Amino acid sequence: MPKLLSALLYTALIAVANTGHADVAAAEAMREGDMRKLVFHSDAMETTDVAFTSEDGQDMTLADFAGKHVVLNFWATWCAPCRKEMPHLSDLQTQLGSDEFEVVTIATGRNPRPAMERFLAEIGVDNLPLHTDPRQRLARNMGVLGLPVTVILNPAGQEIARMQGEADWSGDNAIAIMQTLMANGS
Repeated sequence: MPKLLSALLYTALIAVANTGHADVAAAEAMREGDMRKLVFHSDAMETTDVAFTSEDGQDMTLADFAGKHVVLNFWATWCAPCRKEMPHLSDLQTQLGSDEFEVVTIATGRNPRPAMERFLAEIGVDNLPLHTDPRQRLARNMGVLGLPVTVILNPAGQEIARMQGEADWSGDNAIAIMQTLMANGS
């Protein structure tokens, strides 16, 4: 009897421990269209504490978004695919933005504030932050090669997925994936 009880307890603990992974697997299985480029990691990866500059000029880190699901996008004013992708990220923020979810955009490299403001005004985006990573320290530390790169962070601040290149983040498939991840805190 003690062996049976131990086996049941062990099985229950594994089921609870893997709940978050099951949600990630469910989200991964949902990928269609542009979202097929979204690569989920087999295990959540720790991120970095390297600072970047908030839109109000203060230092901040990714830890400032703890407790939220974050779609973290690295972009630049000279990036043509970024121009196409940013309105979709804006729509995603409009649809899901809350205390539990945020789209965080960080212009990496040389991106003067007036050029960033002009870029967003030209594409009709007014709800995404103007954070910067002028020396590309955060981008380099996170292995960002080429732009755009979008990273999904779980509420613990860990990277659970990454996409290289542009995508329609406001499409039904992207929304469903994010809602699946958010349903149980994955």
